[in-house]
Formats: sequence, C-alpha cells, structure tokens
Amino acid sequence: MKQALPRPTPAFVGASWAALVIGAVVYLSGLWGSSMALNEQGYYFTLLMFGLFAAVSLQKSVRDRMEGIPVTNMYFSLCWVALIMALCLLTIGLWNASLSSSEKGFYAMSFLLSLFGAVAVQKNVRDMALLADSTDTTAAEASPRANGA
Repeated sequence: MKQALPRPTPAFVGASWAALVIGAVVYLSGLWGSSMALNEQGYYFTLLMFGLFAAVSLQKSVRDRMEGIPVTNMYFSLCWVALIMALCLLTIGLWNASLSSSEKGFYAMSFLLSLFGAVAVQKNVRDMALLADSTDTTAAEASPRANGA
C-alpha cells in the first residue's frame, strides 16, 4: 500500500515559486545590465537554462525511481552529469571572468536559488498532480455509475 502524500502547504508552494522567479529574474536582470560582451551574456543565459533543465530532470528521475517508475541508469547518470556540468561550467566561467567578487557571488547565488526553486516547484507540481489523480480515482470509485449501478 502506498503512503498518502501530504498536500504541499500554500506557504511552501509560494516560497518555491518565489525562489524560482526571484532567482531567475535577478540572474537575468544582472546579465541584462552587465557590461559583458553579448557572447558572454549568451553563455551565462545558456548555463541558466541548461542548469534548470538538468535540475528538474534529475529531480523527476529520482522521484520516478522512488515511486517504482523505471528510469534507465543511462538517463539517470546523464541527469547527474548534466547538472554537475552546469555547476562546473558556471564555476569555471565565474572564476575566469573579469568581474568583481561581489558580482561573481551575485551570479552564483541567484543561479543556485533558481535551481532550488525549479526543483521545489517540480516537486510541488508532481505532488499536487498525484493528489488530484488519487482524488479523481476515489471519486470515481465512490460514484454509483462507476460501480455499475
């Protein structure tokens, strides 16, 4: 028997969305207002998109495995490699950038906040979808028409 999932609290859902939006908007506004060359801005923008996708994909793979949904070892490993690559490429880029230490910290922290927010939002969306499915199933089983009456 599966353990019942608690519904994510509105505070956690709001905090998750706030972390994602604030992290991404702050990171992107920092890029927009920076004096970096356009190719550098493109590099950091691509890293954010790649990192968000990798983090959400890894979270989904971990959750799938926990729920007994098959995930190949190859895909699971690729998710880890992609996330580690995004973090390493950001670290290397910031290490070699001609930015002040505070700017480097700004980009690193807003990037990490965005990754956390994306994972938390994905978790909440999945939890609420599972709860909605179980509610629909329970309602259908309780309906007289579902029982052939």
